[in-house]
Amino acid sequence: MKTDKEIVERSRSGPAIFGELYDRHAPDIYRYAARRAGDFAAEDVMAETFLIAFERRAGFEGPSEAVRPWLFGIATNLLRRHHRAEARMLRALARNGDRGHAADGLDDVDAEVDADGDRSRIGAALHALTPIDREAILLYAWADLTYDGIATATGVPIGTVRSRINRARRRLRADLGFALFDEMDSDHGRTAPAPRNA
Repeated sequence: MKTDKEIVERSRSGPAIFGELYDRHAPDIYRYAARRAGDFAAEDVMAETFLIAFERRAGFEGPSEAVRPWLFGIATNLLRRHHRAEARMLRALARNGDRGHAADGLDDVDAEVDADGDRSRIGAALHALTPIDREAILLYAWADLTYDGIATATGVPIGTVRSRINRARRRLRADLGFALFDEMDSDHGRTAPAPRNA
C-alpha cells in the first residue's frame, strides 16, 4: 500500500496516480466542506481542492502524514471564500438543530442532553466564535486533524493552534454550559492540551 507522500511523488511523473489520493481523501474533504458551507458548496470546494493540490504537487515537501493536513489547508482556504454560506449553515443549525444529519463528534454530547436543543445551541455557539478560532476547532473536531495537522493546514505555529483551540473551548464551554470536545482529546492519537498545573 502506497503512502500519501509516495502517491504525490509518483504522480509527478505519472499524473494518473494522483487519483488514488483523491479516492482516499475526497469523501473526508467533501464532508468537512458540507458541514461548513453546505452541500451546494462542498462539491466545488472538494473538486477545487484536488485541482489545486494536483497543480501544486511538484512543490509538496513534507512527511506522508502532512499530505492530509495539506489538503485540508487548501480546502480551508477555499472555504474562506464561502464564509457567507458557512454563516448560513451555522444559523440554520442554531435555528432548527440541523435535523437533516448528525454532526460527527457530537454524538456523545447528544446522549447527555436533548439533541435538537443542543444542536441549536452548538450552532449558535460556533457561529459566535471568531473565524480563526472556529476554523481551528472545526479542523480538530470535523476534519479530525491533530494540532500539528491543524498547524500545517492553516500555516500557523502549533502554539497558535493550541491558543485558538483553547480559546474556542473556553468560549464554547461558557456558552453551552458543558465541556464540548474535551472527551475527544486523546482519540485518534491527537495531542491533548497540557494540564493546567504543568
